[in-house]
Amino acid sequence: MVEKVPHAGGILKNYVAGEFVVGDKTFANINPVDGSEINKVSEATADLVNAAVESARAALEGPWGKMTLDQRRALLHKVADGIDARFDDFVAAEMADTGKSYVQASTIDIPRGSANFRIFADMVTGQSAECFQTPTPDGRGALNYAVNKPLGVVAVIAPWNLPLLLMTWKLAPALAAGNTVIAKPSEETPATATLLAEVMHEAGIPAGVYNLVHGFGPDSAGEFLTTHKGVDAVTFTGESSTGSAIMKAAADGVKALSFELGGKNAGIIFEDCDFEEAVNGTARSVFTNGGQVCLCTERLYVQRSIFDKFVNALKDKAENLKVGWPLDEDTDMGPVISHKHRDKVVAYYESAKEDGATVITGGDVPVFGDARDHGAFVEPTILTGLSEEARIVKEEVFGPVCHIAPFDTEEEAVALANNSDYGLAATVWTTNLQRAHRVAQQMEVGIAWVNTWYLRDLRTPFGGVKLSGVGREGGVHSLNFYSEPTNICIKL
Repeated sequence: MVEKVPHAGGILKNYVAGEFVVGDKTFANINPVDGSEINKVSEATADLVNAAVESARAALEGPWGKMTLDQRRALLHKVADGIDARFDDFVAAEMADTGKSYVQASTIDIPRGSANFRIFADMVTGQSAECFQTPTPDGRGALNYAVNKPLGVVAVIAPWNLPLLLMTWKLAPALAAGNTVIAKPSEETPATATLLAEVMHEAGIPAGVYNLVHGFGPDSAGEFLTTHKGVDAVTFTGESSTGSAIMKAAADGVKALSFELGGKNAGIIFEDCDFEEAVNGTARSVFTNGGQVCLCTERLYVQRSIFDKFVNALKDKAENLKVGWPLDEDTDMGPVISHKHRDKVVAYYESAKEDGATVITGGDVPVFGDARDHGAFVEPTILTGLSEEARIVKEEVFGPVCHIAPFDTEEEAVALANNSDYGLAATVWTTNLQRAHRVAQQMEVGIAWVNTWYLRDLRTPFGGVKLSGVGREGGVHSLNFYSEPTNICIKL
């Protein structure tokens, strides 16, 4: 069990060219459970970001670029082993930064972080390339084949909701494909990326292969990275508005971009569903990690014949959630990431009330009578009665909330679910096999789940459409993004 948070009371440093360095300024890293300061974080200057890019370029042209595939793979496996060896440190750091429970951090976030390095280190050996025999006028023919080369220097910008998991989800395939990286974690969750730098250092990853810069977006590390001429590609997970800003910033350099952005995900519950499974699965998809997963469901459409029954059943689930201390074994939900985000979520609650919503449960900030009252907690919330044009029905909240509306026909449900500027994920609950296939294929999303949620095969394509992203990650899709194919034509 977690006992001590690494670097508590100290300074989290940047990691550039194989050295831990500090910038001119620091900012506070705040624990969302009780509002206390965990440590200070060194903010990277433009000069430090420039040094990181230069070191990444040097490593790409030097030791990392000259390594064999097997040598790189062995080092990535060593990084995975290093994360496992410091498992408790990573769990403690992730819990302190995010406020999430010990169960979630120790069973999902950190294990998946190390697994990503192993998975992509092994997967890269099977990356294929095209080969064609080409006829020529003289009848002798030609052979065309492609070779995969690294994109170059990659900026990896990760979010705060699953800090290590989503950082390594990008780092591992980028490094496996032979790139060098500059990582910028969210300013809200800087700790595990810093611990990863320590693991990289101890594992013997050459200087410049993994660089870490801390900071914010505009006029800070984020902007310095995305506008830097020496950065060849940017991969980002986060809000759609931030993705749009990065796209504009990267346009002049015509950089390769991969974005996994926001979602306003819909769930459709048909009257022929397995009711208990649908309620349990929907409760997970709405309230997991305080609703702070891009794949969480915020819009529910329930067939009218079971609408009241479903609303009452989900209400019972929400009211039985234990909102509490991360280390308590029975804690189901912790705080949201920050006071600023709490205020945003509560503002959406108030907006819904003003629009005439019926608050089935929640809708406020819980009161504990202890140090948690200084934290960033919000109540799990269920709403009904709003029009499809209401702000909370149209915009991503990224909190533990859903709006439930009734529908009558399958066609109506599909139209309602697709009536969104976002297109990341959807869930469909039905025992009718034909309907399951029919409706899932009509969802305008990157991933559609039937009778489940958050079940992922890491080999499959992952990403969104509309405002939810550009490109796909996962398996060969990640490796292909981080690789530049070069065609070679041999006249025979």
